[in-house]
Amino acid sequence: MGGTSSKLPKDLLSEYQELTFLTKQEILMAHKIFSELQDRENGPYSSRVSMEKVLTLPELKSNPFRKRICHVFSTSDMKDGSLSFEDFLDLLSAFSDSATLEIKSHYAFRIFDFDDDGTLDARDLEKLVNSLTGETDDTRLTAEEMRQLISNILEESDIDKDGTVNLSEFQHVISRSPDFVRSPGIHSPVRRQQHSVFRAQRQAHGTQFRAERTEKRRFGHDVPS
Repeated sequence: MGGTSSKLPKDLLSEYQELTFLTKQEILMAHKIFSELQDRENGPYSSRVSMEKVLTLPELKSNPFRKRICHVFSTSDMKDGSLSFEDFLDLLSAFSDSATLEIKSHYAFRIFDFDDDGTLDARDLEKLVNSLTGETDDTRLTAEEMRQLISNILEESDIDKDGTVNLSEFQHVISRSPDFVRSPGIHSPVRRQQHSVFRAQRQAHGTQFRAERTEKRRFGHDVPS
């Protein structure tokens, strides 16, 4: 693993397993992947990895929300999108198959809230649509098409009719359409990162991972209970 710590302390491994939706094997594989992203001179696993390096992961390269994902999960005081190992675990945990729909929708909302003001307004929704459809001449919506689509979204989602979608309204919509947070354009590249950990570990050790886990307290961010 280069210049990083080759093993996680057992107490930390147990703590991470308790506070995330990840198995012991997934955490160890995540540590290996994170270590490989670090420069050799960066020191122990607690150092940060720049957003630029995180975005070299194949599973994130094609994700239209890749920079937003890094910024949402980063705890850096510099607001630079860099990730610590715990940030990286947090990301994988939130988008793992075992995470609850409430947590997935919570982070989907934060990723789509481009201006970080706690609501999805028309500007956020326009950026969301453009991120999903692309902004080439062949895929870009006309101004009228965009206006109508945003109007339709707000009509469906804006329960209190204030012109924006808040977290509660967003989660209400998601509760009726849970496949939304699993759609290929949004989260599956991140979920494939998790699946690649599963496959690599099975190939190396022949281990079958548990498909379900009980809900656990997360770390590092406030999440609605």
